[in-house]
Amino acid sequence: MHSPITLEALYILDAIERRGSFAAAAHEMNRAPSSLSYQIQKLEQDLDIIIFDRSGHKASFTDAGRLLLDHGRRILSETDKLVNDATVLANGWELDVTLAYDGIIPVDNFFPLVESLGNVSKTRVRLQEEILAGCWESLATDRADLLVCPRLETMPHDVKVESLGSMSMVWVAATDHYVHKRSGVFDENARQKYRIVAIADTAREQPPISVNILQKQPRLTVTNFAAKCQALTSGLGIGTLPQQVAQPLIDAGKLQIIHGTEKKEAELVLAWRRNKMGEAKSWCIQYLKKHWNLLN
Repeated sequence: MHSPITLEALYILDAIERRGSFAAAAHEMNRAPSSLSYQIQKLEQDLDIIIFDRSGHKASFTDAGRLLLDHGRRILSETDKLVNDATVLANGWELDVTLAYDGIIPVDNFFPLVESLGNVSKTRVRLQEEILAGCWESLATDRADLLVCPRLETMPHDVKVESLGSMSMVWVAATDHYVHKRSGVFDENARQKYRIVAIADTAREQPPISVNILQKQPRLTVTNFAAKCQALTSGLGIGTLPQQVAQPLIDAGKLQIIHGTEKKEAELVLAWRRNKMGEAKSWCIQYLKKHWNLLN
């Protein structure tokens, strides 16, 4: 019996849940929203179930839809693994390699790796921005093959870790932000009076992590690092940025370091799971260990 559920339909369900709407999922998949809606409605008709509850302001997964999504993600993961394993078996180089990185690290640090890998292999590279707990979850759930992010206090036991060095983080706000008019020690009591700009943790299942956010502090949460920079330069709050990102904005007169704060060093690590190692993954590990200090 031919199943009406296609891999494409499962990819659509996954994208809708991750992105939060049909429109955002369609944008990610470079499709028209109407095309996605039609495909989901056809799937509902073929299966004779309701996948989305459309009674509210925003369509949400029904219990049956959530079951399809959860099992579908496992199927997608196994499918990707099957294709990759077959490719490695055939020629030693993976078809795809996904490098996840914490959003505080500018993505252009990884462009030389992509260029150099392309000279020795046809492996397709995915650079995937993750935030906080989402970084380690991406590695644990095989959303990523490699990870570059700040070190955890307690590292997962099945993960191999290499230190890449440190990154300086500085407290900043827009040049005309009223935080610069204050005086006295900038301790937690002083800090909690100002709205902090934070990036949402990308973890789907693990508890989210928050850094530098106080319990009673006003908060603006955005979805990516670029949006955080825009919010800070627009004067919407205070926050930390890597020195290499903040400095050009400081030089341009858009941001200013908050008086009374100190740089904080974040140790960056390269991490991967020990259980899978293809040629491309091994090549990327060696490249990053050798060249990281030249990249940032």
